[in-house]
Amino acid sequence: MDVRKIAKLAHLEITDEEVAVYTPQMASIVSYVEQLNELDTTNVEPMIGGLTTEGAATVTVREDVPNASFAQEDALSEAPSSIAGHFQVPKVLG
Repeated sequence: MDVRKIAKLAHLEITDEEVAVYTPQMASIVSYVEQLNELDTTNVEPMIGGLTTEGAATVTVREDVPNASFAQEDALSEAPSSIAGHFQVPKVLG
C-alpha cells in the first residue's frame, strides 16, 4: 500500500510518522475488502439506496415543501472568498 501516493492524490501532506500509522490501517481495510470479494453473491438481490427490492425497510422523509432561500449577502457572508456576488473557489482544472 503506497500511502504517500494516495496522500498526494488527495493533496495531503503527511509526515513519516503518519505514514507509519496509516500504512497498517490501509492494509487492514484492503484486506477486509478482499474478504468481501470472496463472498458468493450470486443469489443476493440487488439493493437500491440501502433498501431491498421488496421494500423490507421503510424510509421516512419530510414532505418536499419550498422554503424561502437565503439572501445573496447571507449566503456569501460565511464564504472564505467571494467575488462579484459569487462564491470564489480555487481553479480545479488546468
